[in-house]
Amino acid sequence: MNNPLEGGYYLAIVQAVVREGKHGPYAVAISSQITGSVTFSLSPDVWQESSEPQEGLEVILGDVRKKRAGWRAFFARFVRPTGNQQQTARR
Repeated sequence: MNNPLEGGYYLAIVQAVVREGKHGPYAVAISSQITGSVTFSLSPDVWQESSEPQEGLEVILGDVRKKRAGWRAFFARFVRPTGNQQQTARR
């Protein structure tokens, strides 16, 4: 893992959305800043949006941790054109 965005956030692209996962719905994303894929839960405590992400959409991931099965983000949301984190993500 290298060069996170300001504040420890990562820009990633959603590769898959799994609605019926063993531990609930989740998504898988990839980032040029992290080796391998990153999963994140679609539960409201992680996914900060009211609608689900779709394949190909950019998202901001935070609180990324290495787990035995790979990387996991404990914060995720859409990239938006306003706000400090979104502006940083577009640089």
